[in-house]
Amino acid sequence: MIPFLLRRLVQSIPTLLIASVLIFFVISLAPGDFLTPAKLNPNISPEQIEILSRNFGLDRPVWEQYFRWMGNMLRGDFGLSFQYQQPVLDVIWPRVKNSLWLVLLSTVLFYAIAIPVGVYGAVRQNSLGDKSINVVLYFLLGFPSFFLALIVIYFILQIRNATGLDVPIGGMTSNNYEELSGLGKVLDILKHLIIPATVLAISDAAGLTRVIRGQMLEVMRSDYVRTARAKGVSERSVIWKHTFRNGILPIVAGIGGLLPAAISGAGFMEVVFAYPGVTPMLLAALNTQDLYLVAGFTVITTVLLIIGNAISDLLLAVVDPRVKVA
Repeated sequence: MIPFLLRRLVQSIPTLLIASVLIFFVISLAPGDFLTPAKLNPNISPEQIEILSRNFGLDRPVWEQYFRWMGNMLRGDFGLSFQYQQPVLDVIWPRVKNSLWLVLLSTVLFYAIAIPVGVYGAVRQNSLGDKSINVVLYFLLGFPSFFLALIVIYFILQIRNATGLDVPIGGMTSNNYEELSGLGKVLDILKHLIIPATVLAISDAAGLTRVIRGQMLEVMRSDYVRTARAKGVSERSVIWKHTFRNGILPIVAGIGGLLPAAISGAGFMEVVFAYPGVTPMLLAALNTQDLYLVAGFTVITTVLLIIGNAISDLLLAVVDPRVKVA
């Protein structure tokens, strides 16, 4: 295992270097820079623009900006956000914490829905329940998560207008959040999280459910499963111990994406529900060409993806003895 981890560490170095080069230079290829709006402002003199450009380091060639940024990043300094005038990590961290709550709850619901529904579809293949579930899954696969969220918001608004129920559909906290007790604050956040997390989990679970169902059906036709049934092994053990363990290999392989996903936010779901997560921050940073904020965050997610893939390979070796990591 140690040689495997060392080999992965060595392989990750050129991967990170290439990724950082692509990230930095692709962002720099966009026309203009952070000071472009200021240059169009008649109230700001060229001298002021020149001073700002020098302070931000935008007066230097792109390659020199990259090497300075990379050198600082190796020392743990991801640069200064142009827009917020704060260190990148100080800007990112509060948004990451917000997104983390939403993504973790969504991930728990995601597996809680996908695994039992996928197993049911394999065990009860072509039953009325299986066919009904397939219809719903095909419907969900054709809908982007943000569009499904808009439909949910519409129906919630109709329910609120008809019943007067206070169902939160935006933000992360209520207006009286600071006045609540510790438990009240947790419940208030959970109340705001449950709807976007559920919508995101249901939307994402549609694809994984189909994968689990297909994997389970393939494994259930294997000789060792028929042998286990012939020996009198209980149906529960056949399904969960023999079949499911081999059918979850795609799930284990996908765990590598959970680490970067945990801090990358819930995509446009955060925009639709006006949730103060990572995605709105990144969209604003891209719009203003906040170079170091976008580049620093992308490098962090790349590092987490490399770590997550190594963890996935180790877990695959645990689940499937045929996989060797040494």
